[in-house]
Amino acid sequence: MFAAGIDSMVPAFAREGIWLFVFLFVVVLFRAQLTYWLARGAASGAVRANGRQGFVGAVARWFDGPIPRKGAAILDKWGIIVIPLCFLTVGIQTAVNAGAGLVRMRWSTYTFAMIPGCILWALLYGLGTLAVFAAAIRAVAGSPWGWAGLALIATLIAAKIAWGRRKRPAVNAALAPDSADND
Repeated sequence: MFAAGIDSMVPAFAREGIWLFVFLFVVVLFRAQLTYWLARGAASGAVRANGRQGFVGAVARWFDGPIPRKGAAILDKWGIIVIPLCFLTVGIQTAVNAGAGLVRMRWSTYTFAMIPGCILWALLYGLGTLAVFAAAIRAVAGSPWGWAGLALIATLIAAKIAWGRRKRPAVNAALAPDSADND
């Protein structure tokens, strides 16, 4: 059932060989550029709201502040390395591409760094990484023990996140200077 869904989404000429690579490259290229331009548009809209009051004005002032400027400087300096490498990850890729748009990284630098990442992504997925990952998930999830293992992993991740959040306020309170000493 899963394979039939994939076959209907991918044109017949792009199911194998060089055309699969070209198809995947075009898909990731458009997706990355769309993410960049949507984020850049949001940043531009926020900046145009500069001088306004309330929440919109606060967002506009933030976009003109030191944090986005520092982010843009870091991406301009290290983006040539970070952007292509993000295509080898799951979950970070969209954040990096949107981040480049939010901090208004130069389009030419972003695109120059993005193209090798798109090539890597298309090669990995074209060579079967996605199929191997999907097969592993189906094999694990196909049995009751597989479902139990997935549930255990999800529970451990949730417990780790909850434990970290519970400890954080105590650590922050211990590190904060005592307000009575400042009087």
